[in-house]
Order: sequence, then structure tokens, then C-alpha cells
Amino acid sequence: MKATTFVTGLILVSTLASGAATAGTINACDRTAAAVQRSCRAEAESDYQLALGKCGNLADAAERKACEAQAAAEFREALETCKEQYDARLEVCERLGPAPYDPVINPANFVSTIDNPYFPLKPGTTFISEGQTAHGFEHGEFAVTTNTRVILGVTCIEVRDRVFTDGVLSEDTLDWFAQDIDGNVWYFGENTYELEDGLISTIDGSFVAGVNGDKPGIIMKAHPSVGDFYRQEFSLGNAEDYAETIGLTESVTVPAGSFSNCLKSQETTPLETDLLEHKFYAPGVGNVLTIDANTGDRVKLIQITTD
Repeated sequence: MKATTFVTGLILVSTLASGAATAGTINACDRTAAAVQRSCRAEAESDYQLALGKCGNLADAAERKACEAQAAAEFREALETCKEQYDARLEVCERLGPAPYDPVINPANFVSTIDNPYFPLKPGTTFISEGQTAHGFEHGEFAVTTNTRVILGVTCIEVRDRVFTDGVLSEDTLDWFAQDIDGNVWYFGENTYELEDGLISTIDGSFVAGVNGDKPGIIMKAHPSVGDFYRQEFSLGNAEDYAETIGLTESVTVPAGSFSNCLKSQETTPLETDLLEHKFYAPGVGNVLTIDANTGDRVKLIQITTD
């Protein structure tokens, strides 16, 4: 069977299955997962066909055959990734339920400061973190600026988050946060890019709530409880982080100090199914430690500076 016929059949089966599953009660979460899977497969097929077109312009038969084999292998890998992401989204749906994700944002319900104990953002404050990672020695600067941006009518505080790997700027991001009257801190978007050899390599992950169907999520709850599971952002196929509160009494010691009663959060995303991070938030401070649960890499808070 040709690969193109194979993927078309998969898409058709997925479409029919989705329709059958929702013929009675509509499950918006499952339907969304199925729709994103179809999109993922269609993109994989598009990339495959483009690769075949490039292979077809190699005059050497052996090179052409090797190119086509490589394209087919990458196509199969991409389809497997689509399946893994789909399965991960279905697991999320089991926890969050069938309802559409459509938070109501009323600007009147937001305040001008962010003083959530686990995620305080005071303009002029910079959190400096460091640690050895698989990519090199990481130095991060999470700077709360005096700049603001209005998104969905809400005035958000702008944070500039820069990461240096082995002394070279590797990621530069502007994040936008706002706190509601109950104390929940919302994440309204980010403008991010990664660099390689001084050139922008990707802007994946960038989104602004209210644009192209993207929506804000909660970065930190007002009154977190163990077992809380929630969306931190909603930009399908682009930015889909989730957080689960798994502890509230953790003790952490890092170069910036020793902290007790820290919140421990487990953060995942269906876009990278092998990614699992544990983040520790100290009361009155914020994020003091991030651990890659797979590699053991630790990025620790080194210092807090104020203007």
C-alpha cells in the first residue's frame, strides 16, 4: 500500500470514528483532539509529498532512492508522533471533562497588580536562575518589566524571559500575565523565538489570547490544592501546557536560599509527550527550582535583583 493511500485511509477512519462517537452526546474535548490529530496527519502527508518532490529532482538513481526512503521513514515517524499527541490529549480530556474550553474574560474582574504568593510579579524584579542541562550551561533572566499590554481588554504585566546557553542567547520571550480579583494568575500569551548561531530558528509557541482562536490559561491558582489539573495556555498545535499541583509542603534549598512549604507542580504538554518537568514555587518568591524529571537536570534560583 502506498503511504499516501495509507494516511488518507487513516484520516477517513478517524473522521468517521469521531462522528460516530459524537452522534449522541457532544464531547467537545474529544472532538478537538480528533480534529487536531487530523490536522497533524495532513501536515505530515504534506511534508512527505514535498520531500518526494525534492527527491525526484536528484539525477542519481541511488541518491534518489535513498532520499525517498528517508522521506518515508520521516513520514512514518511523524504519523507516530501524531498518534502519541492524540493519545495524550485524550488523557487530558478524561481529567478535564467534555466541555469546550472557553473561559469568560471580563476585564472588570482583573486587578492591576500580581501578588499571588506563589507567583508574585513586582515590576523591577529580576529572577536569575542557572543550571547544567543537556543543551549546555543555562543562565536565565526572568525580568518583570514596567511595560504592559492590553489583551482581551485586560491590562497585562509584561515579563522578559531570556535564556543563555553556554553564554550565548538561545531564547528570548515576552510573556503577558494578569491576576483576577480572586487571585488567579492568568497567562495571556507570549512572543518567543529561539536562536541558533545568532539567527532566529523558530517562533513556535508564540500566541496572543483572542487571536486565531487562542485563549488564556491559568499559570497559578489563587488557592491551589493537591490534585488540581488545569490548562496554562490554549493555542492548538502550538502551545498547550498543562499543570498539576502534586505537593504543597516541599522544602527546597538553592543558592538563593532555603524555602519551606513550597508548591510542587508537574508540567506537561501533548506537543512533547516525553517532556515532564517538576517546578517548585516558594511562598512570597515564586519559581525557585525546575527539574527535568527525565534527565534530572536542575535549574536553580541563584539571585533576585530589584531596580
